[in-house]
Amino acid sequence: MSSPLQPVVSNFIRSIIDADLASGKHSNIVTRFPPEPNGYLHVGHAKSICLNFGLAQDYKGKCNLRFDDTNPEKESEEYALSIQDDVRWLGFQWDGEVRWASDYFDALYNFAVELINKGLAYVDTLTADQMRGYRGTLTQAGINSRCREENSVEENLREFQNMRDGKYEDGSMVLRAKIDMASPNINLRDPVIYRIRRAHHIRTGDAWCIYPMYDYTHCISDALEGITHSLCTLEFEDHRPLYDWVLDNITIPCHPRQYEFSRLELHYTITSKRKLLQLVNEKHVNGWDDPRMPTISGMRRRGYTPEGIRELAKRIGVSKSDNIVDMAVMESAIRDDLEDKVARVMAVVNPLKVTITNADGAQTREADFHPSHPEFGKRRVPFSKELFIETDDFAEVPPSGWKRLTIGGEVRLRHSYVMRCDEVMKDAKGKVVELLCSIDHDTLGRNPQGRKVKGVIHWLSCAHALPAEIRLYDRLFTVPEPDADKEVDFFTYLNPASLTLAQGWVEACVMDAAPETRFQFERLGYFCADRRDHRPGSKLVFNRTVTLKDSWLKEMR
Repeated sequence: MSSPLQPVVSNFIRSIIDADLASGKHSNIVTRFPPEPNGYLHVGHAKSICLNFGLAQDYKGKCNLRFDDTNPEKESEEYALSIQDDVRWLGFQWDGEVRWASDYFDALYNFAVELINKGLAYVDTLTADQMRGYRGTLTQAGINSRCREENSVEENLREFQNMRDGKYEDGSMVLRAKIDMASPNINLRDPVIYRIRRAHHIRTGDAWCIYPMYDYTHCISDALEGITHSLCTLEFEDHRPLYDWVLDNITIPCHPRQYEFSRLELHYTITSKRKLLQLVNEKHVNGWDDPRMPTISGMRRRGYTPEGIRELAKRIGVSKSDNIVDMAVMESAIRDDLEDKVARVMAVVNPLKVTITNADGAQTREADFHPSHPEFGKRRVPFSKELFIETDDFAEVPPSGWKRLTIGGEVRLRHSYVMRCDEVMKDAKGKVVELLCSIDHDTLGRNPQGRKVKGVIHWLSCAHALPAEIRLYDRLFTVPEPDADKEVDFFTYLNPASLTLAQGWVEACVMDAAPETRFQFERLGYFCADRRDHRPGSKLVFNRTVTLKDSWLKEMR
């Protein structure tokens, strides 16, 4: 299978792989994507998925999906299933069966016993607060625990077995690696590798009451799976010496190498799982797949395409420098992907009624679903005496350069006649509620010589249009980096206008559109039939995916 990321763009990781293959260090590559099943994946994970699976595809290697299920209190089957769905939806497939860190719990325990026997691990009874105090600072060495100094190998083996047998309370003791309490790298100051946790595990149930820590588990899992290139984001760079220390000190034939790249951060949103969970739990959004969320499921529900997300990953590249991406880059990738692949129809979000005073004899036309793709076919665009247009397409007192409708002015109705506004009807409060207009019957499908009509607007026949709920989504936060200031609660910056609900109208040809069907609503943007609430033939619900123009860039100017 060829990689979805075409053409291939070189980066420092590809250069490393090329050198390893050329030198014979590896005959093929094996990568892995190792998420913790404690939440839904977000746009940052999408970059990692595209990198790990994309490399495996390009080099005809393998990529494993392995769940880091070592923190049972926060993990669930729901999250694990959603992650698998996300990977498949993005266009990738892992090698073999789904793997789990819990598959290796017995092996991990035995390797810990090996470290104890070598005098490289010990059971410690310091409290968490004491351990933090003993750890030292960036400029001050740590302090050795009494247990480090006094416990014999036999005592450590016995106490570790007692930990496993459930003889001690949660948090009462831990197993620590014995490395160097004076190391300038704090991660090497005797890190905890096992702790006591009586928590029901989604796969092993209550079989274990001790669980290994991520740094210890991850490197061993990589080695057991024969991973050649272990790709992590930059926050794990300082953890690499611990990764290597563990593998160097146990009897394991494979020693993968870890390489770090910059994580993806997207303006006007957040990618902290903890904070995303807060948004969900506190009902600021309507679940993990709310289209305002930066989760892959949220982006999918909004109408983003897997091809567009893969294109975003290609555009931003892979490097060690900060990877903070403006929303315009994301939207441009999605917009470019949708431009050539979706049908175009008309919809009216904020309707204003128009009565055509000379509608007798008006004809219905056919229009292409896409001007550049005749293979998409055509649909009927019926005309009647009463129409809907967008309220914003009429102005009693037009601003300078106005090209839409005004009293005495003319516009062309998309795919139809030139129309003139003759009279305005208002309610008791002076609000415009209806326009009385006339059409030029000689202008259907052509523009007679000497006739200058600058504006073209979309419209619908009232008699034929279908009601639809139209959800207009905007940025979730009002500032580019809502969690940058640690002194200010990020909820402060939630955008109250991030979702606008409109009861609009759509062409009848979309009546049977299945959930997740995408359209361009002419002049309004790209929209997607909601995958949860849309019901073909009965309840029509469309989410705005992205506008036709770069509204983000315009607002920043």
